[in-house]
This record gives sequence, C-alpha cells and structure tokens, in this order.
Amino acid sequence: MKKRFSSATFQALFLVLLLGLMSLTAYSQNNSAPFSINESPLPAPTSPVMDYANVLDANTKQALEQQLIEFRDKTNPKVELAVAIVKTTGERPIFDYSLAVARGWKIGSKEQDNPSALLFIAIDDRKAYVQVSKDLEDELPDGLTTSLQRQYLVPAFRQGNYGKGITDLIEAYIRTIESKGNGNAPVAETTNQPKKKESSLSICNIVICLIVLFVILLTIFGRFGSSKRNRDDDDDWRGGGFGGGGGAASALPWIVGSILTSGSSGGSSSGGWGGSSSGGGDSWGGFGGGGDFGGGGGGSDW
Repeated sequence: MKKRFSSATFQALFLVLLLGLMSLTAYSQNNSAPFSINESPLPAPTSPVMDYANVLDANTKQALEQQLIEFRDKTNPKVELAVAIVKTTGERPIFDYSLAVARGWKIGSKEQDNPSALLFIAIDDRKAYVQVSKDLEDELPDGLTTSLQRQYLVPAFRQGNYGKGITDLIEAYIRTIESKGNGNAPVAETTNQPKKKESSLSICNIVICLIVLFVILLTIFGRFGSSKRNRDDDDDWRGGGFGGGGGAASALPWIVGSILTSGSSGGSSSGGWGGSSSGGGDSWGGFGGGGDFGGGGGGSDW
C-alpha cells in the first residue's frame, strides 16, 4: 500500500528547503565580498559618534557629538575625532576592523595635514582600540593612547558606565592634543578681521567728515569775505550770508550722520557675516575625506 504525504509534510519540507536556500545565499554573499582593510564593514556614518550597540543615552551621545564638532571647528589644522561602538567584531581582530572603519569612513581632512583619530569599542568582546592618523601620532603616540585608556576608560567600563568612560577618555585626548600645540583656533583670526575693517572704516569716516567740514568752512568764509567788501549792502549780506552759512551748517550734521550710518551699517554687516559663519559650525557635515591611517594607536581590554 502506497503512503501519501500530507499537506503539512509538504509545507514542512518546503520550509526546510527555503531556510537552506537563504543560508546558502547569505554565505555566498559574505564570501563574494571579502574583508578589505581599506573599506568599512560598517554603514556610512551620520554622526561623529556612531553607537551600534546602543550603550549611550541620548544626552551623553549629543554632548559628545557637540564636543567633537566644536573641537574640530576651533583647531587649525582641523582635528577630526570619532567614536564607533559595536557589539562585536566577530572573528576579525579589533585592530583590523577598526583600521578598516577609520580608512573607509575617511576620517580627517583631504588636506596634506589631516590629523584625526577613531575610538573604536567592541562591547561584547570587551576590547577598545584607538586608531590614530599619521599626522596625529606626534600628539598621541602609541604608548600614551594605551595609558590614557587604562586610566580613564577601563575603570568606568568595568563598572558598566560606558558614557563616563568614553567621555573622560575623549576629554583626555583633547587636552593632550591642545597641550601639544594643535589647538590653535582660526575662528579667532576670522573674528578679528571685521574689527580691523570697522577701525579702518572709522578712520575713513573721520577723514571724510573733516574734508566736508573744511569745504563748508571755506564756503562760509568765502561768502563772509565777499560781503565784507560790500558793506553798503550789509543788511542783505546778513540775510543771505548767514542764511547760506546757517544752511551749510545745518546740513553738516545730516552729512556726518549719513556717513557714520553707512559706515556703521557696513560694520554690522561684517559682524553679521562673522556670526553666521561661526554659527554654521554647529552642524557636522560629515568627515573630511582623509582616512590617512597607518596603524598608529593603541588598544586595551577590560
């Protein structure tokens, strides 16, 4: 007697075949895209602080982002610091994984001098590594990066306080970079320029006012001299001469006020431009396109 398969049996076999096909597809996709030390295994970043493990609260993450952006904008050359947090790097060593992220995200500027660093953390692996670009290795040498991690990051991480450990370590790196002379602020130079323009405009206004005053005085005394030669028409001179002089004198405040108003509006325009320029530094705008990392840095575990 022949046995017949029920519909439930066919459904079970179909499900097993479907799962097997999906597994083979995923395996072939992973093998078709081999790991590259120059391409990030993580998606493109949308912030200088990328928390794929969800260990940072919103306030801590926002404060870190603002701190890194402000530090980048005030340094010259710009120093780009980044933070990436994952659960695990799998079978890949954290050095290779973090180096691929730092290069693939192109952290740092495209300019010849492009200092940058990436603090990379794998929570489940209990490992951290800081990748330091070639142009920042003098400020953050390998031994110092590891020492600072052990001092600030490791104790907090052992207590499960990831936000404090990351924040304290980033602040330590920033202080170290600034103490070694890589914290010059081009913003201060930019804000000084409008002041120079305003001072030069003020000098020009004074010179113009003196010239206008000199011309008016020449006109008044010229009329006074001509009327003095015609003393028989003294009454007419007083009516016309002082009337003309009074008109010229009354016009002087208007002329001076117009010049000063135009000069002050020019100064406020420069000040407004400077304000909008500095205000634009609050936005991140992505990394600069560098990625010049040669393996400098240091790691630790907890």
